[in-house]
Amino acid sequence: MPPLNATTLAEHAVPVPTYDRDRVRTGIVHFGVGGFHRAHQAVYLDELMRRGQAMDWGICGVGLLPADRRMQRVLQAQDHLYTVVTKHADGTREARVVGSVVQYLYAPDDPEAVVRKLADETTRVVSLTITEGGYNVDTATGRFDAGNPAVLADLEPGAALRSAFGLVVEALVRRRERGVPPFTVVSCDNVPANGEVARRCFAAFATLRDPELGEWVRREVRFPNSMVDRITPVTTDEDRVDLARRFGVEDGWPVVCEPFTQWVLEDSFTMGRPPLEEVGVQLVDDVEPYELMKLRLLNASHQVLCYLGSLVGYRFAHEVCRDPLFASFLLGYMEREASPTLRPVPGVDLDRYRLRLLERFGNAEVADTLERLCADTSDRIPKFLLPVVRENLAAGGEVEHAAVVVAAWARYVEGVDERGGEIRAVDRLREPLAAAARRWREDPLAFLRRREVFGDLVDNPRFTAAYVNALTSLHLRGVRSVIGEVVAHHLPVTAPDALSGVDR
Repeated sequence: MPPLNATTLAEHAVPVPTYDRDRVRTGIVHFGVGGFHRAHQAVYLDELMRRGQAMDWGICGVGLLPADRRMQRVLQAQDHLYTVVTKHADGTREARVVGSVVQYLYAPDDPEAVVRKLADETTRVVSLTITEGGYNVDTATGRFDAGNPAVLADLEPGAALRSAFGLVVEALVRRRERGVPPFTVVSCDNVPANGEVARRCFAAFATLRDPELGEWVRREVRFPNSMVDRITPVTTDEDRVDLARRFGVEDGWPVVCEPFTQWVLEDSFTMGRPPLEEVGVQLVDDVEPYELMKLRLLNASHQVLCYLGSLVGYRFAHEVCRDPLFASFLLGYMEREASPTLRPVPGVDLDRYRLRLLERFGNAEVADTLERLCADTSDRIPKFLLPVVRENLAAGGEVEHAAVVVAAWARYVEGVDERGGEIRAVDRLREPLAAAARRWREDPLAFLRRREVFGDLVDNPRFTAAYVNALTSLHLRGVRSVIGEVVAHHLPVTAPDALSGVDR
């Protein structure tokens, strides 16, 4: 079969771009071209282009990390084309070739080329999926980490810029000098108030260069908030083989995803935007209710299920959600702890949203791995789960489910599951966290004393009591006993209806 590229498009039986890609001009520069971006933002743009719109809103991807080199090579070999495979719960597949990415720059090769692209007046939006940890925020203080070596290196005169902060701010400086309006910076990461966080971080870096420049960035550059949602597991070799077998497409790096997709975006742009509302994007004045719903229900729920599930030997999210005991525990967290911290969400029935989450998590075709969900926890739990804990502690609400989850994380990073199997946590703080977790006998609160992750939570006796009880019980009695006790204590919960939806 022919490899996927521009010259072989007509030979493929799956839907391919119907527009002339030679006419597409870049208007968006995107940092962090991974699976999620290619299954989400790029698909919305591709859909507009198939309708004959947004032809001047093509995407130029930018890679910053050594791992991005492979993406550069694959995309260039395929003329930046790739396949998105949607996996439905009933086993059916849909495949389409996406053509909205038309350029890719690997910054370490030529940072100046990236700056020139950003500074060009045709670039009107800079978007980001640089992960929760990519904003260089100290989780304990909430402030930009000015001492980060990459930041310090980019502040040196004449430096070969290597961070998103250095590249973006240098481009803004050049645009300002030439009288070109600043582009809009759109964060698409799972960070609370992601636009505001991006504003603070880029302005903080600019301030380190020049305090007046920092004020200009805060005042003149727009950073709309956004909420994005689509489960996009890591592409495997099996996915590549399946794509070739089912659809006859040889793609070096396809994307696999669930059918569900959502994008809620604050309508605040300096130099215009694509007509995204015509392809289902919700353009709103206030993203926060949607954002908190997603962070505290979907993202935090991933944390609820992944450590507990891993400890008993499960490997996939759907295995955990199809276990009635785990599903009941997860629903208990969503109903009793997360939902009471949410504001009303326009147009959303939270009862239906929670049950829909269980259905999505239970999609065995997606086969989302617990290993993926467990990665980078020190960047995720402080943003997804701990805000729920803090609000409930302040309001006198429940924290028992969340305490079990934090204790399960501590138990997980010790490195051995309940069957004696090895666990190798993927986290920037793995070594100090593991060392603290293993001291639970002599100091049950050693893990919580990591203030760069937990802040002052160790000083709250109500939470520490629940945490120590859960941690001790996990070691002595195991996961099923602990969560079974919590579920029994809080019955009834709406598990029967939820489970009937998940198991079908």
